[in-house]
Amino acid sequence: MYLFALKMLFGDRLKFITLVVGLTFSVMLITQQTSIFCGLMRRFVATIRNTQAAVWVMDPQMRFVDDVKPMVERELYRVRSVEGVEWAVPFFQTLSQIQLPGGKSETISLIGVDSESLIGCPRKVIAGRIEDLRIPDTIAVERRSLWKLGNPRVGDRLDINDQAARIVAIVDLAPNFQSLPYVFTTYEHALGYSGPLRKPLSFILTQPNNHYTPAALSQKIEAETHLSAYPQLQFMWKTVDYYVKNTGIPINFAITVGLGIIVGAAISAQTFYAFVMENISQFATMKAMGASNRTLILMILFQNCVVGCIGYGIGLGLMALCGVVIPAVTELSFWTPWQIPLIAYISVVGVSLFSSTFAIRKVIQAEPALVFRG
Repeated sequence: MYLFALKMLFGDRLKFITLVVGLTFSVMLITQQTSIFCGLMRRFVATIRNTQAAVWVMDPQMRFVDDVKPMVERELYRVRSVEGVEWAVPFFQTLSQIQLPGGKSETISLIGVDSESLIGCPRKVIAGRIEDLRIPDTIAVERRSLWKLGNPRVGDRLDINDQAARIVAIVDLAPNFQSLPYVFTTYEHALGYSGPLRKPLSFILTQPNNHYTPAALSQKIEAETHLSAYPQLQFMWKTVDYYVKNTGIPINFAITVGLGIIVGAAISAQTFYAFVMENISQFATMKAMGASNRTLILMILFQNCVVGCIGYGIGLGLMALCGVVIPAVTELSFWTPWQIPLIAYISVVGVSLFSSTFAIRKVIQAEPALVFRG
């Protein structure tokens, strides 16, 4: 029976190709759009991912990672005094202007890290030495943004707010949403570039000792200092949650994904119904030969399963190709966690079941006497 079902399916090439194309389009649209959405969310939390701190301490009014509410420096010593804190270091983040050769300027994200431990600096160094940041008037520059800064090299000089800044390292890290160049220096040098500030602390990066988990230490810091403290993963989700609830980005992507599902379902249902109607006499013949409704339903589901697997595979392949090509030729973010193919698979199953419903109903209603009619 299943071999006969395959012969019926492959025998009508036009409808078979139409079914595969409809499901392929649906799968590709679902996976591509959700991958771009996830990539954007990763860019929103790029600062957190690049820093790799176990616990982030901040002002209680801060809503997401780029919503910096500066703190006074004495908060750093209060956090260090909390039991369970292995170490706590300052972290400074602000937007600044860097002067390029030729008189042009570029907005940068200036990051200041602890001068002793250099915690907060990227771990992957492409050129130079990150330890040289302890030398006065030195900076490290992100690799992806070199072209925005005139393609400088290690040893070249740039000016930040009319103050000399010599490049001692080129680093690699995840890009942020605004695609601003990251420039790293020590906390003290960053304050020098930015000028005197009453509240210079953006964050306090903290590590728990062996007796506390990040979640337990966060609760203890909040109770004793009345600051907000989050483990790294929780802070990432807090930032993502803000953008999901307060921007139109999720709605726009959800509409596109929904259209992909609807179009795939409509094409599949209409085409498969037409396929069954053209072969209704063959189903009636099988009924006349003693085939039960259960057997015919399994044949229809098997045909839809074959089409769904082929469309799903091609759709994922095209999405993977987009994942390679898009980041290579544009700055558009693209990230596919394992949940996305699973969501696409569930969608294909739903679309296949939906498209089978009308065909199954027609086959069940078909009378065996239909084969004897002229």
